[in-house]
Amino acid sequence: MTAVTSSEPMMDEAAMVAAAESALADIAAIRQEVAKVIFGQEAVVEQTLLAVLSGGHALLVGVPGLAKTKLVTTLGSVLGLDAARVQFTPDLMPADILGSEVMDQDEAGKRSFRFIQGPIFTQLLMADEINRASPRTQSALLQAMQEYHVSVAGKRLDLPRPFHVLATQNPLEQEGTYPLPEAQLDRFLMQVDVPYPELAAERQILLETTGVAERTAGRVIDANRLAEIQNLIRKMPVGETVVEAILALVRAARPGHGNEVTDRNVSWGPGPRAGQSLMLATRARALYEGRLAPSVDDVHAIAEAVLQHRMALTFAARAEGMTVKSVIAGILRAK
Repeated sequence: MTAVTSSEPMMDEAAMVAAAESALADIAAIRQEVAKVIFGQEAVVEQTLLAVLSGGHALLVGVPGLAKTKLVTTLGSVLGLDAARVQFTPDLMPADILGSEVMDQDEAGKRSFRFIQGPIFTQLLMADEINRASPRTQSALLQAMQEYHVSVAGKRLDLPRPFHVLATQNPLEQEGTYPLPEAQLDRFLMQVDVPYPELAAERQILLETTGVAERTAGRVIDANRLAEIQNLIRKMPVGETVVEAILALVRAARPGHGNEVTDRNVSWGPGPRAGQSLMLATRARALYEGRLAPSVDDVHAIAEAVLQHRMALTFAARAEGMTVKSVIAGILRAK
């Protein structure tokens, strides 16, 4: 199998194995620490961690009370990241996220402007109920999520690195909400669907969280170590078959590229950023599973989380009761 690599300088095999083993030990410790606080929901924890390890952002979608907020705050603690939380509301303004300039006056009466940083100047930003803010406020995140800096009063201000946005969204309460624009959805590496917990996990939740004291998660790594793991993931070799599988999947999900089911049911599909996200996330999943190179199975395992928010169905498909998930499942079955 031919290995396809990025332009990053390659490590020799022994160094790669040693670095991967060290990273795998850290990832195992992270998973163990998160499990002290988040019961069950292994798939949710895995996908959210994969998004962060890949260097990207994640959108967590689920009904209230499923510990989405708790998961984000727990990851901030375990990963040793500076974290901030913004509750998105209809009256939230861009300056409430980015910051604003205020006028100061010194003892001599000289006036000058001073910039007060907003909560976006952090390493892990939790955007709670992101779809409750107006499109103007939502757009304040667009530049930050892609370019890792913001522009205020004509000046470029770099954000701390690493920088991640973990946003939550309630799929039920649509009154008073503003659907995220396609450009912003595309900047989320994954959409993580948060289901109800299974019976055993819900029993544990009842027993563990209704006593006098609740468990807390401690720090396992810091921001510098997270950046090292993210860099290692970018250096992992990817086989030609995996690259072809990613390209075939992304292109099959677009109308007008020869897939009959997609042409009939999908109005618009994923762009090149979806392929980039799949490439990074398959590497991250391989490392998460203790392997040095991703496989086609990794691509298929995370395809739904990477693609579903980058696709929209036609009106006819929605009328027939089809979903984006069913279309993706059909594409995968055909592979």
